[in-house]
Amino acid sequence: MLLLVPAVGLAVALAALLPSWRTPAASGGDRTAAAPGGSGAAAGRAGDGPVAADDAAVSRRGPAPRAANPVPGEGPSLYKGFGIDTCEAPAVSSLRAWNSTRYRAIGVYFAGHGRACPKQHNLSPQWFQGAKWAGWKVLPVYLGAQSPCVKNKHKRRYAIGSDPYQQGTNEARVAVQRARAYGIMPRSPIYLDIEAYDLKNQRCKDVTLRFIRSWSREVRRFGYIAGFYSSANSGVRHMAAARAKGITDLPSVIWFARWHVAPSTYGEKWLPDTAWQPNRRIHQYAGHVLEEHGGRKLRIDRNWVDAPVAVIK
Repeated sequence: MLLLVPAVGLAVALAALLPSWRTPAASGGDRTAAAPGGSGAAAGRAGDGPVAADDAAVSRRGPAPRAANPVPGEGPSLYKGFGIDTCEAPAVSSLRAWNSTRYRAIGVYFAGHGRACPKQHNLSPQWFQGAKWAGWKVLPVYLGAQSPCVKNKHKRRYAIGSDPYQQGTNEARVAVQRARAYGIMPRSPIYLDIEAYDLKNQRCKDVTLRFIRSWSREVRRFGYIAGFYSSANSGVRHMAAARAKGITDLPSVIWFARWHVAPSTYGEKWLPDTAWQPNRRIHQYAGHVLEEHGGRKLRIDRNWVDAPVAVIK
């Protein structure tokens, strides 16, 4: 049985996430780390929220969104505790029904043409506000282009193309535009979801890494925190190896999937304990679990979170 751990904020410096990030004097609840200066980072179908940009924009090289002005004295919001992620974001009423649980953070697939649940009927700026006022922290997830050697055959239709650098830049801009449309502000993380891929294919690895680095660089340019989700045995292992080689422009926060083990952000075989810390890790430790609370059933993945969460307007 898992122990109940209260969700508490932190006020620990995360120097590598945003420029000049320092720790403010704060107490209680969720904390906000301060960053004095430094520059940062569709109404599509009915029921898919108010976003103006279509996911097809990732293939166009239109004008980028403007970079955000720095906000003196403010930094990312941090959360430590249990969380969930779901294919389709539940109604806010379901989040309220789950307020008796230990979960207080939710991963939301807010954008990306590779999502398994692309329509996201509940998402809107009002949903993000409602989740915030219901006491939930949001982990925004972007699932777009995938590695050319992705293991999930259903994801191969979204393979990274012949220009991974430009494609990463374009998709980062789409992620930023959609985040802004939903009221997800700069200083928020955006977690790039790259499903498991074949590490034995060197050419594929190189293409994938170029895409990830370009995406991360562009997201940061607009004041957002570049996060990264993948299997511990695949993408996370790859990022750790790249870091060990001194490669730059890697994601700032790691969300690793390792099921059927105890929830912990440390002790992972392929993720050195000295890397991506403090407060830069999420562990997805169980998947496709059906739970019911307050009369509402949700199929979820379970997570232990020690990382930045969205700043909602």
